[in-house]
Amino acid sequence: MIVFDGVEKRFGDNVVLSDLDFTVAPGEHVTLIGPSGSGKTTILRLLMSLEAVNAGTITVAGRYLSHMEKGGKLVPADEKHSREVRKHIGMVFQQFNLFPNMTVRGNLIEAPTRVLGLSKDEANARAEELLDLVGLREKIDEHPSRLSGGQQQRVAIARALAMRPDVLLLDEVTSALDPELVAGVLALLRDIGETTDITILCVTHEMGFARDFSHRVMMFDGGQVIEDAPPQRLFSAPEHPRTKEFLKAVLERG
Repeated sequence: MIVFDGVEKRFGDNVVLSDLDFTVAPGEHVTLIGPSGSGKTTILRLLMSLEAVNAGTITVAGRYLSHMEKGGKLVPADEKHSREVRKHIGMVFQQFNLFPNMTVRGNLIEAPTRVLGLSKDEANARAEELLDLVGLREKIDEHPSRLSGGQQQRVAIARALAMRPDVLLLDEVTSALDPELVAGVLALLRDIGETTDITILCVTHEMGFARDFSHRVMMFDGGQVIEDAPPQRLFSAPEHPRTKEFLKAVLERG
């Protein structure tokens, strides 16, 4: 479903991702862990076309995202091509990123009507169904400013799902929440993971969630995957010294 092939990302002289290769299978849940600045969130930003690759290619659902074919050659993708491939991808951000001037309903129907071409009736029906899923149907006509942080993040999850994505990207979705709200959002994500066949790529510092939720966990450091294993193995018997050091520090802090 997702293929990174020799991907490099630089910001000036700073190489954030270096010759990165990895794949995520359809329906797989993969969690990226590692220290801040190791390149985890950059991977999600590349998948959302918020950043462009400097080398290598990215494909999603069998189609190039970073590039397109033109005259028998691969060339950097234009916005139209990227937007078409991105229809398959939903993302939930750390800071919710809801449209403050719209109600919850407006936030959920905007992209399905504008991007997918759904009628307002279809988009409304989908919004109501998703708000039932996240337990916020009664908030459908409220504005985000009247919701708690946990409620806003639930709306953000519903908004991402409203596009019926094949791939869902989760970027530290609990980091901006008060501690007592974290468990509810993680339980919701577990439920989504268990009841859908969406491919999920997740960046988190919640090691318990990574262990319970993931089919695979990838440890990042210095723009490279230094260890890639099922969570039971990676958390109980990490092989790379840097993984051992990172997990010791994170689990002691937790």
